[in-house]
Amino acid sequence: MIKIFGHLAPDTDATCSALIWEWYLNDIHGEDAQAFVQEAPNSEAQFVLDRWSVSTPPILGQLKADDEVVIVDTNSPDELPGNINDAHISEIIDHHMLAGGIRTKRPIKLTLRPVASTATIMSWMIGRELDSAPDTIKGLMLSCVLSDTLGLRSPTTTPTDVALANRLAGELHLDIQAYAAEMFAAKSDILRFSDAELLRLDSKKFETGGQRFRVSVLETTCPDAVLERKKNLISTMAAVAHEDAVDQVLLFVVDILNEESTLLIPNDAVRDVINKSFSVSSVGDSVVLPGVVSRKKQIFPNLTV
Repeated sequence: MIKIFGHLAPDTDATCSALIWEWYLNDIHGEDAQAFVQEAPNSEAQFVLDRWSVSTPPILGQLKADDEVVIVDTNSPDELPGNINDAHISEIIDHHMLAGGIRTKRPIKLTLRPVASTATIMSWMIGRELDSAPDTIKGLMLSCVLSDTLGLRSPTTTPTDVALANRLAGELHLDIQAYAAEMFAAKSDILRFSDAELLRLDSKKFETGGQRFRVSVLETTCPDAVLERKKNLISTMAAVAHEDAVDQVLLFVVDILNEESTLLIPNDAVRDVINKSFSVSSVGDSVVLPGVVSRKKQIFPNLTV
């Protein structure tokens, strides 16, 4: 059996792309494949699964040395099982920059394209067979695109993403912005998460200038609900940084509707990084960054120590 899975802290694209590829390998190619998640999906991803009546993929658990795997929506060892290089990796499908560190036992299929979501890449790979896909698969694919583009608002959005979203929404008889609003409302439901869980909910490790960061992004239509917890989130950052072996935790609270981020500032070290990175003169324990909504295109490329 081929095991398909994405990164830790699975979002909509990581969760649903694995399911899309499960369908493609099983139903189109007649292979034995199953989608997994490494952890419970976030609230938006769970909403999408429920909306399209798709069961949540099982938790991956420990990989075995002879497991054949397909990795989706990441190529970073930090986001994969610790023994990933012991498995038989047959394919990687991703839209992020190359991280390095993955070793394979044989030549593999490697597909990386500069589009907003992994599902967009899969639509190109699936080709005409997408016409025969059930509505559930088309719904999952549309959800991935809308999630990773913030409803086609993000600077990561490409014409390919827009064309795919419009095609799928038309076939499914959905209004893009109305459906995206439902998704983002589910994503904004943060009450059940602890402060430490929020700091890890949608985060990636990133190293620059000899310093390691956990860069966390909370995309929401209700930023005030997060910022009401600002004091507790800031007080939790040092413990999370220590536990996760990073120098600092950076939390960007992305206001989807106003297209801006509020960054929490727990100490002067973070203040210096943010002032250098975004050409601001921050004071207090937070700073608003107008137009900054994308970790991949706007945060990672600008981080300077």
